[in-house]
Parts: sequence; structure tokens; C-alpha cells
Amino acid sequence: MRRAVGTGLPAGVFFAAFVLVESGSWPGAAVVFLVLSPLHGIRTARRMGRVWPEAGDMAAADRAAVVRATRRGEDIGDPRLAPAVDAYAGALRRTAEEDRLRRPVVLLLTALAVGLAVYDTLTAPTGEVVSSWLVVGLFLADIVWWPRCRDRLLARARQARRAARRAPDGG
Repeated sequence: MRRAVGTGLPAGVFFAAFVLVESGSWPGAAVVFLVLSPLHGIRTARRMGRVWPEAGDMAAADRAAVVRATRRGEDIGDPRLAPAVDAYAGALRRTAEEDRLRRPVVLLLTALAVGLAVYDTLTAPTGEVVSSWLVVGLFLADIVWWPRCRDRLLARARQARRAARRAPDGG
């Protein structure tokens, strides 16, 4: 539940702000927030539950320690949590592999967003122009910035996984 709220709420606020900037419609922004927040939150929580089912059996503090150590590339320091580090690192790798399959779709959507932004620049009110170029910026960040961040994250996860496998109960 915490993961669903923690990812759904910011996504809902972010995209509701887009609607507000583009249309100036508070009711539209409220609808986007009320629909997108739970949908995105539930999707994220279910996806993580699917790729890392072991997390459901862990105490919140242990799960947080595993996530922190894995994302930082550090030794967990607790041999009983070493298998969880191994599992979480594997989940991050599987998720990254699934995300690579969507790259052609992101490239196509980026091209469409650029075309729409150019059209809006020539014909639309200022709010739509700003919104359109912000969408282009998000797509460009996804193409340029996110792959590097993901690769650094996966490298740190590999380090943590190697350290966990060296632990006495690491497997």
C-alpha cells in the first residue's frame, strides 16, 4: 500500500499539473489526479510484487535495508538478508530488461511529441505550448538521461549482489 501511494500520488499530482497548465481546468486536473494516482500506484506496486515477490514476506525495515544496500552497491552486512539482496538485484535486472523492449515506442512517441509541440508553438495558446514542450523534455530525459541512471543502478546492484553472495548465508 505504501509503495502504491508513494508512486501514485506524485504521478497524479505531476500529470494533474500538466492538465492545469494546458487547459486551466481545475475539474480536469482533479479528474486526472483522482484517476491516475490509484492506477499508477496500483500498477507500480503490482509490478514490483511480480518481479520481487520475496519482499512481501519481509519486515519493512529489512526490506528498506535491502533496497538501500542494493541501490548503493554496498554489502548488506547482515547474512540473513543476503539472499534478499540477490533477489532484489535480479528483480532490478529483469525490470530493466522489460523496459528495454519499450524503447522503440518511446522513440516514436518522442517524434510525435516534437511534431505536436512544433504545431502547438505555431497555433496554440501559451499554456498548450508550455505543456507540449514539457512533454518533449520528459521524453528526451527518458531517452538520454534515464538509460545512464539505470546502467549505474544496475552496476551498483551487481556489486551488492556479489557482496551478498560472498556472505556466509548468501547462497
